[in-house]
Amino acid sequence: MARTTAALAGVTAIAILGAGAPAHAAAHTHSLTHDEQIVFQDWSTYKDWRGGTHQGTVAIPGVRTGITMLKPAGTIDYADPHTGTTKTWKYATWTSPVRQVGFDASELVASWNAETPAGTWIQIEMQGTYNTGTQTPWYVMGRWASGDQDIKRTSVNRQGDPWSTIWTDTFSIDDVANGVMLSGYQLRLTLYRAPDQWRSPRVWMLGAMSSYVPDRFTVTPSAGGIAWGRELAVPSYSQNIHTGHYPEYDGGGEAWCSPTSTEMVIEYWGRKPSEEDTSWVDPTYPDHTVNHAARMVYDYQYDGAGNWPFNTAYAATFPGLDGFVTRLHSLDDVERFIKAGIPVITSQSFLASELDGANYGTAGHLFVVVGFTSNGDVVVNDPASSSNDAVRNVYKRSQFEQIWLRTKRINASGGVSGGSGGIAYIIKPWWKPMPHGV
Repeated sequence: MARTTAALAGVTAIAILGAGAPAHAAAHTHSLTHDEQIVFQDWSTYKDWRGGTHQGTVAIPGVRTGITMLKPAGTIDYADPHTGTTKTWKYATWTSPVRQVGFDASELVASWNAETPAGTWIQIEMQGTYNTGTQTPWYVMGRWASGDQDIKRTSVNRQGDPWSTIWTDTFSIDDVANGVMLSGYQLRLTLYRAPDQWRSPRVWMLGAMSSYVPDRFTVTPSAGGIAWGRELAVPSYSQNIHTGHYPEYDGGGEAWCSPTSTEMVIEYWGRKPSEEDTSWVDPTYPDHTVNHAARMVYDYQYDGAGNWPFNTAYAATFPGLDGFVTRLHSLDDVERFIKAGIPVITSQSFLASELDGANYGTAGHLFVVVGFTSNGDVVVNDPASSSNDAVRNVYKRSQFEQIWLRTKRINASGGVSGGSGGIAYIIKPWWKPMPHGV
């Protein structure tokens, strides 16, 4: 299944930092007049990792810092719901300080970058604080490993309280009109390793995008002009030539837009799975790295390859790459990334009549924005193409910006569905700075 946006409140925005936010959180005021707000905050420095509450974990000094298990805090039995197998694991935890968002937020998406050697995995949890002063339960935002031999990576269903719900990878306020909103949060990281395993997971980034935007069917167009005429040489992969591949990983075709887009950007940065990594793929299938990406991002609870942070976490398993999920303000922000040489993966939904040249409609789909024409139209690698040669497409700027940034839309049945509100994957080398002004 393709990733739908029906459950998303949708947020993009003027980023506002709250008290206690770190200097490396993304926060900028833009010239466009919008009433949306967004902030991405992370823990990624040695100072960050030394803070918080440690139970058996230790911060790793150095340029490429992180956190790992020093001495297990205990053991626990985990019954994997997707294999029916119960195993005993040693574990250690790190709990962040409370982070103030800086505004009343309606959504949060966590991201992480980690390596999990064989025999290890991690769990990411979030506890929110409402503007009423009360707290959410500890919500599981993901159980993740870079492989799938020890556990089956998974989101967790049926999590919620009277005010909020977890939708796969997204914390969402149920009804903004009630006035109960997210004002702060903590993240808790649990590292697991098998009892006979000496190596432990290493996590070098843990963060979250918090956001709010009022419901909207349209957005104010951006000015543009920052990167017109610039196009990045991103490899082209079609998801449609994989239709019917591996039903156990959702069967290719329209279900694989996210891993196909993610793989394009990974390979743009000169990384890719090895021949040994992809040796399990049927040799008669094309583009084995796309098949491999779909398997390595697959969420066994969601039953699909469209879990956003699972995709960016997969990208970060390749040497030197970092990845995270956020929302952007406008196409001007995307232009800033393109100018800096960084492609952007975007999530959108639309009717065929709303995007000239697409010739299809979708309830949720991923593109790779690779550049802009000389007049500001958007050049994308659209994986929903008939072949690799047909992946490059040009879409009208005015149409693209609406279908990507809106939070509400009229669907094919005449009803109202959700929009992504500017969701984007950012995948880049860790040493490459974020563009100025984003």
